[in-house]
Amino acid sequence: MEPGHRSVAVPRGSRGGSPSGSIPVADLDNDTLILRLHFTVNHLSRWLSPIHDQSRLDRSPQREEASVKELMIRLRDEERKFFQRMHVIATSTEPDLDLLPPRLASEEELRQDGAATVIEIMADFRRLRQSTCSLLRSLPDAAWQRRGISRREHDWTLRALGEHLVAHDRLTLSAMDRALTRSGARTGIATVSTGPVDELLSLVPTRTR
Repeated sequence: MEPGHRSVAVPRGSRGGSPSGSIPVADLDNDTLILRLHFTVNHLSRWLSPIHDQSRLDRSPQREEASVKELMIRLRDEERKFFQRMHVIATSTEPDLDLLPPRLASEEELRQDGAATVIEIMADFRRLRQSTCSLLRSLPDAAWQRRGISRREHDWTLRALGEHLVAHDRLTLSAMDRALTRSGARTGIATVSTGPVDELLSLVPTRTR
């Protein structure tokens, strides 16, 4: 274990009981919240790595629906935005979050995203998520109530930022699950790599506060 880092005890799982995804995010304890964030990377890898025709991931399955690639970019960009907030709250006393510079993609970054594969974007997301989980593991439970101030939105605690990312993961994974099925990208893929999001969430060990 790294010095100063909490050891995340694996809680007794929900396997065979209530699925982790059915428990309100606000009821999960801090260790389970970290596990849910970590397991998102596992879910994505299980779904995306075995796909033979990666070009299907670039296309929207239906009009006005996001493609798998667009959803992957959405996950990465949200992670980048909220990690910035987490980091400044963890290292400052009640920082003014409204002073953080907005994160706008440059033309070069948009060009790179256009040329990148979904697997490459997933790798970017994985690196960011690892930083998020490492930061949260380094905090004692009391520090999760550290706060940042915002008049544009509302004040954020570290706990609330973590809950937001878990909820955002769930919504985006659900949309990606549908997009993967409708696009035909799962054709010929082993059943173990096509499990629906609720089934995958049931694999996450769960403990409530």
